[in-house]
Amino acid sequence: MKKDPIQNEWNRRDFLRDSSLAAIMTLMGGLELKAAEKTDDPGDKPAGPPVKCAVVGCGPWGREILKSLSTLSNAPVIAVCDTYPAFQRRALESAPQAKSFDDYRRVLEQKDVQAVLVATPSHLHRQIAVDVLQAGKHLYCEAPLATTLEDARAIAKAALAAPKQMFQAGMIFRSNPIHKHVLQFVRTGAMGKNNMLAAQWHKKESWRRKAPTPERERAINWRLDASTSIGLMGELGIHSLDIASWYLMARPVSVTGFGEVLAWNDGRNVPDTVQAIIEFPGNIRMIYDATLGNSFGGACETFYGTESAIVIRQNRAWMLKETDAPLLGWEVYARKEAFTPTKETGIALVANATQLLAQGKEPAETAANSEPPLHYALEEFIANINESKAPSCSPNDAFNASVLAIKANEAIFKGATITYENQWFA
Repeated sequence: MKKDPIQNEWNRRDFLRDSSLAAIMTLMGGLELKAAEKTDDPGDKPAGPPVKCAVVGCGPWGREILKSLSTLSNAPVIAVCDTYPAFQRRALESAPQAKSFDDYRRVLEQKDVQAVLVATPSHLHRQIAVDVLQAGKHLYCEAPLATTLEDARAIAKAALAAPKQMFQAGMIFRSNPIHKHVLQFVRTGAMGKNNMLAAQWHKKESWRRKAPTPERERAINWRLDASTSIGLMGELGIHSLDIASWYLMARPVSVTGFGEVLAWNDGRNVPDTVQAIIEFPGNIRMIYDATLGNSFGGACETFYGTESAIVIRQNRAWMLKETDAPLLGWEVYARKEAFTPTKETGIALVANATQLLAQGKEPAETAANSEPPLHYALEEFIANINESKAPSCSPNDAFNASVLAIKANEAIFKGATITYENQWFA
């Protein structure tokens, strides 16, 4: 009989007993130990041959992509594309050697373009993404894949039908070292039995941008219109939904949503404050909330177990033990530190801590100054093209995450509970 992945808790004590102390310390990270020898610095590894890139969609996020690509030694941007001349000009500030286009089809005609990164509004992804793949180019498509199940399915199918092209969705947490690191703790039962999850995104900003004409203002504020946007849940919550499913190895059963325009009553019809309760198999529930009306708490994910909780905030993570949890040997060596906003003290979890220590670096300080998740996602995209490796997030993974977010947004608009149907994920 196939076991429910949520109920199949790994034997934590056997794991800790059978692992060597060195292996445990490697898993924990952030340890105050001296290495006998210096290990190879991953940063010294050759980046691989250049992959000539084009960015389609040069709004604020597209320009973040351009900025991140400029930090990679093997990802020259040779073309930028946007229908808005002002965005084209701003894009060229980050890629001064690139050619500028106002029609993505002309970009696809450029034989030297190897990879296209699509950062247009989400509801415009489908045709561009499909055309990129059919033109034989590698594709990085921002998340969500689309705003409807039909469009998201079409992109995923096109990706699966083009196995020679690298397809990577913008599920940036999948490539983020700290999220990969924490995965081990959740999967191995180091927190005890999983109880619940919570995630949030809080930032006081309107999402509204000014433009010189009413037509351009409507276009640039597509996130505020329900006909073109799947709101906070789709544009932001998708990442937390995906991480929860990835960590728990299970798809949600249902979602209950709530949403209102509370902070920015400016004519928008997309809620600026949302809450959702997502139920997973085994009666494990995740609470997600996002608001444009307050910045307290920022963005984080929290995983609750019977013996400890783990908090991920930006590129840092901490384990907070319960007072009645058994003391384990590795805790003697673990670094303790306070984290905001509560100032509680937790065990610092730092990805690649052993390598950092061997290089004479302070893991906690290095983690605090590490690159944003987008950097690692783009770095992985270029590396996977050169090495013909599968991405951390497959086309099916990206499609499933889009379905979860689209239906969660629907539940928020209806103020209702929606049961996820298997046919939606086909």
